[in-house]
Amino acid sequence: MKQIKQFTGIIEREENGYVSLCPELDIASQGSTVEEARNNLVEALELFFETADPAEIETRLHGEVFITRLEVTIG
Repeated sequence: MKQIKQFTGIIEREENGYVSLCPELDIASQGSTVEEARNNLVEALELFFETADPAEIETRLHGEVFITRLEVTIG
């Protein structure tokens, strides 16, 4: 039986494309558009779960990831 789990996806512009990252598993992908980078990251995560050993999943999985904005004084 297949499960559906939610993970965090961070996408940022980098030169001529976009880089996507799942910080819970430290898996990244890329694409020409935001949507392509997102879809490629989903595909990379699905492939990881299809092929990874359960011990590797447990080792890589960060249970809690918090994303926040930071205010920093510069200069």
